[in-house]
Amino acid sequence: MNSELSEEQELVQRTAREFAERELAPRAAERDAKGIFPERELRDLAKLGLLGIAVPEAYGGGAAGVVAYSLAMQELARADASVAVAVSVTNMVAELVCRVGSEAQKREHVPKLIGGEYLCGAFALSEAQAGSDPSGLATRADKVPGGWRLSGSKQWISSGDRAGLLVVWAKTDARPEAGHQGISAFLVRGGTPGLQVARLEHKMGLRGSSTAQLVLDGVQVGDDALLGAVGDGFKLAMIALDGGRIGIASQAIGVARGALEAAIGYAKDRVQFGVPIAKHQAIGNMLADAATGVEAGRLLTLRAAWLKQEGLPYSKEASIAKVFATEKAVRACDVAIQVHGGYGYTTDFPVERMYRDVRVTTIYEGTSEIQRIVIARALMKEAGISA
Repeated sequence: MNSELSEEQELVQRTAREFAERELAPRAAERDAKGIFPERELRDLAKLGLLGIAVPEAYGGGAAGVVAYSLAMQELARADASVAVAVSVTNMVAELVCRVGSEAQKREHVPKLIGGEYLCGAFALSEAQAGSDPSGLATRADKVPGGWRLSGSKQWISSGDRAGLLVVWAKTDARPEAGHQGISAFLVRGGTPGLQVARLEHKMGLRGSSTAQLVLDGVQVGDDALLGAVGDGFKLAMIALDGGRIGIASQAIGVARGALEAAIGYAKDRVQFGVPIAKHQAIGNMLADAATGVEAGRLLTLRAAWLKQEGLPYSKEASIAKVFATEKAVRACDVAIQVHGGYGYTTDFPVERMYRDVRVTTIYEGTSEIQRIVIARALMKEAGISA
């Protein structure tokens, strides 16, 4: 992997950083406190091309690659993780449609998704009893003349109430022996009759990002809504989640960078025992350890992004990056609060929001425990040991 960024990658990174500092950071605390969904900000990001960074130019994307995407996600999350979540999921949906969708699906949906007409995308996989184990899906897709009827519910769907396009996973074959092969994926437009928002979650963090419970009450879609082939749903979910883990690792690194910058600035200005607390060895060691973990996580994340960009196997590396980067990011945000002392526990400083925002990164897009399972299985396979 070449550690030097290309001109295009630097441009994407700079564009995201300047927008984040100018437009996101000043209102991040307000969006968090009031639960304001970043609709205007997403439309502006669409104009900048940041909702389809790695999407081919033929469908309106920037074709800048996965490394550029990771760099942009870090910059956005450094200012406001809630905005980064919506951007990440939208990029995931657009990329999945580009990778496995029909030409008609690509032409119909991708330009609207990344151009702002759909506002954002959503990834409707999880259910109350099917989080880490997608085979536990209860949502059904029954064949009807000319299409499919979707019935069931989805849980913890980021931007589920706002998305103009959702990828919805459902059982097309509910027989127990069908297993993973009984799952298929469908493209569902936001506002389709029968698609209902049952509730919005009240969360510890990411309060500017909506998280919805959705009910599909006989949602009718055409045959052209099927994404890929019947029975391909589980495979498509794994493809999307592998890439999504790079996005979550990038988010975590961005939040951690923001928290460390705030902690270093505070430690430089805060005087105790006659000197800035940054000069006390205990504080310096805490910051050094946190920064080391974040930097290592950043490099692991960029490596996974580069492998994916080059068309090389990256599933294990994405899981390694995700588990390491997110856990080190949580630790870095914890350190940032500790450096701030009592002030860090108040809303007067941004580190308490960053800590709340970063905590979920070890949970969604596959928990840390699931990442370790993925990594261990990959190691056993490489060693010639059957699962």
